[in-house]
Amino acid sequence: MEERQGVLEAVSDGGPEWDLTQSRILDAADALISRRGVHGVTIAELARRAGHSRPTIYRSWNDADDVVRSALLRRVSMILAEFPAHTRTRQGLVDDVLRFSTLFRADDVYGRLLADEPEAFTRYTLQRVGSSQRLILSWLATAIAAAQEGGSARQGDPGEIAVMLLLIAQSAVLSHGTVSELLSEASWERELRAALDGLLRP
Repeated sequence: MEERQGVLEAVSDGGPEWDLTQSRILDAADALISRRGVHGVTIAELARRAGHSRPTIYRSWNDADDVVRSALLRRVSMILAEFPAHTRTRQGLVDDVLRFSTLFRADDVYGRLLADEPEAFTRYTLQRVGSSQRLILSWLATAIAAAQEGGSARQGDPGEIAVMLLLIAQSAVLSHGTVSELLSEASWERELRAALDGLLRP
């Protein structure tokens, strides 16, 4: 389910923006997900923790699931804010994707989902292309186009290449814990780097 109309306002870089009330509610959602998982997020608990009424929450979101999706979108937006300038080379893009993956796994909310609720992570991030993925794809496509202009990335539709790049990175991040006994952290990063570079190399 997409966020209710008016929850998000587009800004110049394509990212989301929330007002103060919405931010307090999303802060409450972050805390609940980090401590209890997504199943601990209810409208009643959000209202209590954020100090707002239930009708206030319903003015922006349809239900608790809707709030969770916005909370996850905000977390992605916050991670992407660590990359204020787009790289213009294939090597720079691969470096950024590896750094994004590290920040993503270390994030309080996403880290909780990956470690304790992989089924919830799959439901919210892999079963459909939602707002969070579209934000990442826009970031990737812009960087890919810049690397193509500089000649360090192969030609092709930047949006389509971005989709495959995201699939590779998502799969690696989701499986990271599973293969930790088979691959050291350094080996995992080296092999992911090789896979990403191979996809982009002319």
